[in-house]
Amino acid sequence: MIASVVMIAVALLALVAGGVLFWLLAVVAALFMMAEWANLSGAGAREKRISQFALSVPLALMAPASLILEIHDFFTLGLLAGAAFFVVIVTSRRQLAGGLLYCGLPVFALVLMRRQPDGLLLTLWALSLVWATDIGAFFTGRTLGGPKLAPRISPAKTWSGLLGGIGLALIVALALYRWEGLPLRLVVATPLLAILAQAGDLYESAVKRRAGVKDSGNILPGHGGVLDRLDGVVPVAPMAAIVALLPLIR
Repeated sequence: MIASVVMIAVALLALVAGGVLFWLLAVVAALFMMAEWANLSGAGAREKRISQFALSVPLALMAPASLILEIHDFFTLGLLAGAAFFVVIVTSRRQLAGGLLYCGLPVFALVLMRRQPDGLLLTLWALSLVWATDIGAFFTGRTLGGPKLAPRISPAKTWSGLLGGIGLALIVALALYRWEGLPLRLVVATPLLAILAQAGDLYESAVKRRAGVKDSGNILPGHGGVLDRLDGVVPVAPMAAIVALLPLIR
């Protein structure tokens, strides 16, 4: 619990600060995620370094304009895909190359949302719905129990936990709508994104099960690795960015 509070506090501090601090935290998290993904995919030390170096190039272009003068989002997306292509050519590991997209796309989505005029609210919504889903699922599942959600993948998850997570995420979104003016379409999308957050958790659990490990790493006390903490953010962030920003594109 202490580790959870510290991690959320650090994330909120960087989120509120925005700019370089938020980008730096996201980049550090992505590089740790890439290292853990390489371990899960059975890559060697050399292949792990290649994947991290390849990912660092598009991550650098996600920096605030104050550092790189001009931002080209579509070019950055293309470079991210190019980095994945480079890794699969050099290492012949498709799973390792997929890890670049797995780790890079959520960072791109979060940085893109935070850069908008109302970016603090949009990014806070995207992150808080994942946090709320995890918290609601944990406490509801432990309190009520009941049928298992996916016993072969994650025996601890229950249907009651899923519903509790969706409910708490929706409460948070409604609070942001009531007091911060969160667009109603984002409130409506929140339950679906909460389900997606749990799906991301289950997917990472399946990857770990195939790799024969309990945690993706051991850098976070009591929580395992960075992938273990951000598994719900990975699918939610890109979809949240699409829902939030697509109506703004003319």
